This record gives sequence, C-alpha cells and structure tokens, in this order.
Amino acid sequence: MLRLVGIDLPEKKRIEVALTYIYGVGPHLAKSVLTVTKINPDTRAKDLTATDVAKLQKALESHKVEGDLRKEIRENIQRLKRVGSYRGHRHAVGLPVHGQRTRTNARTLRGKRKTIGAMKKEDAAKVATPEGQ
Repeated sequence: MLRLVGIDLPEKKRIEVALTYIYGVGPHLAKSVLTVTKINPDTRAKDLTATDVAKLQKALESHKVEGDLRKEIRENIQRLKRVGSYRGHRHAVGLPVHGQRTRTNARTLRGKRKTIGAMKKEDAAKVATPEGQ
C-alpha cells in the first residue's frame, strides 16, 4: 500500500486522484505536483516505483498538508476566538461564519428543527380545561 505523509493512498486509483485523499491536496495541487515530478497522472498508485514515491514525498514537503495544515487552521480559529472577533464568536457558538443566512437554512449547524408556539386543537383544549373535570 502506498503511504505518503502518513496517509494510505488507494492503490487502484490514478495517482492524480489518489493524491487528493491527502488533506490539503486538491485536484489543482495534485496536477502541479505531478508536472513538477514528471510523473504521468494516468499511472495507478500501485504502479509507482520507489523513486517516484520519493519524488512525490519531496514535492509535497514544500506544501502545508495534513497535520501542519490542520494545526495552522486550528490555531487561526483559536486566535479569532481569543481576540473576540465576530468570526471567532460564530465559531465558538457553532453557527455559520461566512455570512450565510440562518433564518431558514443552516440546519447542519443549528440542529434539528424545534417547533415553537403553535399547538394542535386537542392539545390546547387539554391545557384549557382542568384535569379534574
């Protein structure tokens, strides 16, 4: 199994696609890394030689990927919270940060819908009449 920067890459996929399994490597960066290392993007991950793997490892070291990138993003969010910025507060509360509307959407962050105010007629009648009667 091919392992780059601590991630096991799928062997049956093309190397161009397999590189995108690494956090911080998208299609554009994968293409540019492959052109720099002069590796054919159509080769399967299992068909790479040891020298090709070493070239890819060296090329990816110049970019922030996986643990370093996750750490930097986490530190940036902590800084926003510590400074007390609007974005930091939104991160802390668990609401959308980039100005999306929350009145009707944002169900993923806000959770399941909770109905407030409206009651069925039967429920309202039970509340209106005392229980003893």
